[in-house]
Amino acid sequence: MSDLSQAHDLARAIGERVLGHDPGPVAAVESQSSQVFVGSDIVVKLAEHSRLDREVRLAASVPSGLTPTLLGSGMQTFEERQVQFACYRSAAGVAPGMGPPGVDANTARSLAAQAVQRLDLLHDWRPPDDVAQILRQPLNHGGFASQGGLLSLIERLVATDRDQIVDRALIDGLFTVAEGAPLEARTDVPVHADCYWDNWLASDGELTALLDFEWARFGDPRDDYFFLISFSGEHLTTVLDVVAHESGISSEALRKECEVRQANFVVSDILLALTVDECDLPHQLLARRLASLEQLIVGQRWHQT
Repeated sequence: MSDLSQAHDLARAIGERVLGHDPGPVAAVESQSSQVFVGSDIVVKLAEHSRLDREVRLAASVPSGLTPTLLGSGMQTFEERQVQFACYRSAAGVAPGMGPPGVDANTARSLAAQAVQRLDLLHDWRPPDDVAQILRQPLNHGGFASQGGLLSLIERLVATDRDQIVDRALIDGLFTVAEGAPLEARTDVPVHADCYWDNWLASDGELTALLDFEWARFGDPRDDYFFLISFSGEHLTTVLDVVAHESGISSEALRKECEVRQANFVVSDILLALTVDECDLPHQLLARRLASLEQLIVGQRWHQT
């Protein structure tokens, strides 16, 4: 959706229709997959991909209090294209973040414990059959599913990377990670699969909501723990120890699970960047993921220091 001003007007019109009165000012906020507009009472998401439909269909069924209330959804014509919208009631708080200078160690520890406890609600949820069907629908989520799958992914990268953009020492390191991976991951637990800290809201040190269920699926609780830990910046070790305590998984085992999942995401994204030519995204993605791969293999990110 190219014209932000027109999208802004569309979001206000949707808010007025859903609320039955003028929603007041709405402002665009940064989002990787949708155009999102936030007002005092509502949040309006506009998207042209099917994942928003997935989120909308899940919104009414996920455990109460986990995510903001869906007020309305549907399709709208925008610039001669069909755009999907979802309108939510605003939840209190802002994304807590985990990098300096925003969060101290004690706050990081508290937020991590709260996040695991909230995710327990999702992981313990037994969705009705129609919702379970949605969670089983295939997604190219890039997450770890099996040792064989990760090995196959690395072999595809080698075959695709004819110019050897990826250093072969890094490839060897990826094979070492894969050889130590579990044979397969669970696929029977509802997971958010994108619960890094920008997808949470917090107010006065208390988590208030988990946002953006577009990637929700059946998976393994460790899929969600990876996002909590990996995106915790300088508090990575603190958050990892909290997650280990709350989940009953040893810190050593969690490090291994996170290492495997980061490898799978990195390889998936590098393959995407090497095979898709769309604007500048693949080039930007490639640079970021090569840096992440270096951090993973050379920096030994998940090894105890």
